[in-house]
Amino acid sequence: MHADGRSFLLLQGPCTTFFRRLAQHLVCQGHRVRVLNFNGGDYAFRLGLPCDTFRGKLSDLPAFLADIWQRYAITDQVMFGDRRPVHRPAIEHAASHGVRTHVFEEGYLRPHWITLEREGVNGHSLLPRNPDWFTAAAERLGPTPAIRFRSSFKVRALNDVAYHLAGLVNPLVCPHYRNHAPVTAPMEYAGYLKRFTMLRLRYRKQAAQRINQLVNSKTPYFVLPLQLNGDAQIRDHSRFKDMRDVISDVMTSFAAHAKPQAQLVIKNHPLDMGLLDYAGYIQRKAMALGLEQRVVYLESGDLNQLLPNASGMVTVNSTAGLVALEHRCPTLTLSDPIYAIHGLTSSATLNAFWEENERPDATLLQSFLTTLRYCTQVNGGFYCNTGMDLAIRNSATLLEADRSPLEEMLACLPNTA
Repeated sequence: MHADGRSFLLLQGPCTTFFRRLAQHLVCQGHRVRVLNFNGGDYAFRLGLPCDTFRGKLSDLPAFLADIWQRYAITDQVMFGDRRPVHRPAIEHAASHGVRTHVFEEGYLRPHWITLEREGVNGHSLLPRNPDWFTAAAERLGPTPAIRFRSSFKVRALNDVAYHLAGLVNPLVCPHYRNHAPVTAPMEYAGYLKRFTMLRLRYRKQAAQRINQLVNSKTPYFVLPLQLNGDAQIRDHSRFKDMRDVISDVMTSFAAHAKPQAQLVIKNHPLDMGLLDYAGYIQRKAMALGLEQRVVYLESGDLNQLLPNASGMVTVNSTAGLVALEHRCPTLTLSDPIYAIHGLTSSATLNAFWEENERPDATLLQSFLTTLRYCTQVNGGFYCNTGMDLAIRNSATLLEADRSPLEEMLACLPNTA
């Protein structure tokens, strides 16, 4: 064992074998590892690893965790996502027990990156919002190249199904467990099956044709990319209760303040389950606001085709905002994502944005992206063997380090804003 060998506790991970492989790698590096299971899926995906299982009510979890941390002399805990109900108590009480928290999440920059931060991600990230800090930080850094790989959605879906099938034993082994997702797995799969069938048969072709018409027409248009309705980014990091609330606000403002010739393009999320009739809702809203000829709804479509010619993008806090910035598309955020920085995103109100939009500063954008990659991103993925091997290799050294790259940068370059 390394002289500074640590004791890791792994909580819930993605619905793949990523955490299992990570645990095995850490053990090979001389560290001790325990996994904490909350349901049958957790157990099935980490079978054979030293484990404990939490079977109690959520109110009992803080005391249970305190006992685990003390019993196994835990120095570090690792989890996927910081908003799951079973992760919130772990994050809130870890520091007082001398335990460091490492949070994995989908990459801010996709598809060849994943996110790894200390203490929290997204709205809980330690990243500053000071443009001068990013400029100064980037001056200290070189390029961060990424090894590319391909992930199969089919493999990802099969892993998700296997995880939830294993959860059928939950009433027996973990009777108090409640999934963090707002809908049940069977409803989710039924929605996906119907929507993805329609995507193949009709939606993709229709969307491609409509995007070509928009781009070639030279008509000014704004883009509103929808986020997943149950996303923690909406539930926990915004003032909106759901995406219909967002659509209503944006369409109402557009009707009252955008130029008469402008159009609003609303594009659905590629992983939406199809359980909500967005097309019908948008059509009814458009009729009520007199926007029947000015709102375009796309069930599918490529943002990389839409954004270069767009007059602007409105988003709550989606990572699509980063795609818009890379295309130097004027971007307004309705919440406080990590890229809501003066010089990158618009400081206008929603009502003013339709006429007062400015493109992001190209130099600041490069500084931001360079620093973001170095401080929070890990080359790799969760959903294929090549991606997982890369991610484990690249993240292990960060998990072992006394300070994360972001903490190191903040130590030598404090945020003085």
